[in-house]
Amino acid sequence: MRKLYVLLLTAAVLLLGTPARAADNGNWAVFPASSAAERRPYFYLSADPGTTLTDKVTVTNKTAAPMAFRLYGADAYNTERDGGFAVRTRSEPQHGVGAWTRPDRTALTVPAHASVTVPFTVTVPADAEPGDHPGALVALDEKVAAGQGELAMGVQQAVGARVYLRVTGPTVPALAVEDVSLAQHRPLVPGTGKSRTVISYTLHNRGNVTLDPKVRLKATGLFGRTLLSRGLTNVPAELLPGQKVRLTEPWAGSPQLDRGDVRLTASAKGVTGSGGASFLALPWLGLAVLVAALAAGVAGWRLRRVRGRRGRVRGPRVQRGRSDRGEWAA
Repeated sequence: MRKLYVLLLTAAVLLLGTPARAADNGNWAVFPASSAAERRPYFYLSADPGTTLTDKVTVTNKTAAPMAFRLYGADAYNTERDGGFAVRTRSEPQHGVGAWTRPDRTALTVPAHASVTVPFTVTVPADAEPGDHPGALVALDEKVAAGQGELAMGVQQAVGARVYLRVTGPTVPALAVEDVSLAQHRPLVPGTGKSRTVISYTLHNRGNVTLDPKVRLKATGLFGRTLLSRGLTNVPAELLPGQKVRLTEPWAGSPQLDRGDVRLTASAKGVTGSGGASFLALPWLGLAVLVAALAAGVAGWRLRRVRGRRGRVRGPRVQRGRSDRGEWAA
């Protein structure tokens, strides 16, 4: 039976170990061309609107066979899953540095255990918005690795060297915490287990520069009691301009009976933002039993009142009869 292959493109910008190392997946590496006196982990570029920059990128083949690559520029974004640095695929629309970058060669073959250096230009439009425009120069392996099974998924891999381009002009950092929500999970019977809460929130870079955000979580209960206060670690190291990332934070041992507020405060260089939500923690099973007991008590009390009213309205019963001496009443 003929196999159907579905293409899965993984265009990951890799940075392993120290910042001085190139993007490398073990088979090939992509990095800025440099002399022995100048080693660059990334492309750090600055340009005025309407100008053109030139530079060079090196692709190194670490395998024992020639490799064919497709070289292209790509815009960067934060992944939805964890806010990691990722780049657009070759088939996706490019609007920033990905659209402005033109390698001298888009197709190249690199011999075994060899390197090829390719010049490229970055042409910044005259109407380009000031601020950061992150992206990458990506070397996409032309070979598609075959998958397994009748309906297989092929894999095409890519490695890219990051490009940090800043277009000169006003820089406006802005950071917001949006859409804070809580999902509470408590035992049915109070005291029989631990409760937990999952706090969800959106971290939004509303400015035009890349931010390195820090987020602090604080939860307060009745009368302003501090229930939780800590810095969060599950935060993107780089939040790119205009990007939103949906994040979650677990809260083990959250209260089972309390009312309070959760507040998240995000900060980066020169900017802060915060958002929060209120919560009501109640032992629902115990509350349901209490409500049922109160309802039963109220129903019994009303029934007794109704019976009492009926007795007062009727008054004493009078019985009449006859005897040999005449009528009698009781």
